[in-house]
Amino acid sequence: MIEITAADGHVFSAYRSDPTGSAKGVVVVLQEVFGVNSHIRKMADTFAAQGFIAVAPCLFDRIQTGVELGYDEASVTQGLDLVKQVGFEHAMADIQATVDAFSGEGKVALVGYDWGGYLAYNAANRVKGLSTAVAYYGCGIVNDFSQRRKVPTLLHFGTADPYIPLSQQIIFRANRPDLRVYEYPAGHHFACDERDTYDAASSGKAWTMTLIHLTHRLEGPPEVTLKNQGAYASSGGKDKKKKPAAISDDMEPPM
Repeated sequence: MIEITAADGHVFSAYRSDPTGSAKGVVVVLQEVFGVNSHIRKMADTFAAQGFIAVAPCLFDRIQTGVELGYDEASVTQGLDLVKQVGFEHAMADIQATVDAFSGEGKVALVGYDWGGYLAYNAANRVKGLSTAVAYYGCGIVNDFSQRRKVPTLLHFGTADPYIPLSQQIIFRANRPDLRVYEYPAGHHFACDERDTYDAASSGKAWTMTLIHLTHRLEGPPEVTLKNQGAYASSGGKDKKKKPAAISDDMEPPM
């Protein structure tokens, strides 16, 4: 665990996981309402195994440190209460502090789950220094038809999610062509292998799309070398043969 200091002086913990080689960029993993528990740490380790520096800020530290809740009803109630006590603005402040702390390590992305998905979606337009954001089944996102993206944003939803009805997802997608939205035949928390709602197939597909998206946005697309590129570049293109004026490649009807 490491410590990060927010702009208002609040010091909070964060779980950090590093890749074995050079980093492709930074992934800030945003927690569910259950704290930075084993699932969130596992996701951070998984991103690190793919070559990213991964860090999961403990967003509940403003109220209570070391929070790791289970998935029973009592834990859900406790987690939601902590969410209310922390507040949206304090969560944004701590996310900004985390991004600032790691901005020197490369391009930074947010990946959030559940409450963290909602925070990632909103932070994409509020937090400075981001390259992209990815949100998994963030409740409340589909109610927003107004925000246009400042950075590319990828969303994952389950079509059988009882908290985010498919009818709302359909309306949301129709009104938000600025977003990349993927849907899976699964319920809420389908990417958490510690819960009975886990769907391996859907989770695997979402992971593939997330990894492709992050690699492209943080590391960049692979370089493409064109045939004879060097010779053409050295001549400034001056040695390119001109076609006779009578020859046209535009496939327009003959005059």
